[in-house]
Amino acid sequence: MKRAVVLLSGGLDSATTLAVAIAEGFHAHALTIDYGQRHYVEVQAAARVATALQAQEHRMMEFDLRCIGGSALTDEIEVPKNREEAGIPSTYVPARNTIMLAIALGYAETIGADDIFIGVNAVDYSGYPDCRPEFIGAFETLANLATKRAVEGNRIKIHAPLLSLSKVGIIKKGLELGVDYGLTHSCYDPDPDPCGHCDSCLIRQRAFAEVGMEDPALART
Repeated sequence: MKRAVVLLSGGLDSATTLAVAIAEGFHAHALTIDYGQRHYVEVQAAARVATALQAQEHRMMEFDLRCIGGSALTDEIEVPKNREEAGIPSTYVPARNTIMLAIALGYAETIGADDIFIGVNAVDYSGYPDCRPEFIGAFETLANLATKRAVEGNRIKIHAPLLSLSKVGIIKKGLELGVDYGLTHSCYDPDPDPCGHCDSCLIRQRAFAEVGMEDPALART
């Protein structure tokens, strides 16, 4: 079995991505990064998901992005609710996916893994620039220029299996793979219970309604 590093935030998308990596036959080394997010409850959710899906390993790391702030997730900025305006919202965390993939890349190289999974999605999302296929392709190019393993012939692959799926499609795939979405947490609000009104909650609720079921995470509230 090949090893893979899977970025695991504790949300719906990353939980599904971990299940996909395991289903594809990888020894999944889940990596959760505590980046100083105000909704720290998602880190706790990641531990639940990693245990339930039987990840090969679950490593927690700290990289505090509060020192640069600039986001409603890391700074004292109100999380937008029932948002109607277009554009990149204040929940965008500057360079977050670039930083997380870079950390995952370093971890992958130390454990001899040539595959990295990330749960970005370019369909039902909040408009973040680092969730686009162009970003994933550019980072893969960087990874194969920047690492010892790659220049010695072990090419790095960045997997984004949810990239072109709708949120409904993601949920259906996860259910097929046995993901318990009641263990996950997607809300941007610092409160431990889902607010029901931020972008993440609204997208998630609409998708579960379309699937014909109530969001299992609401049973925890």
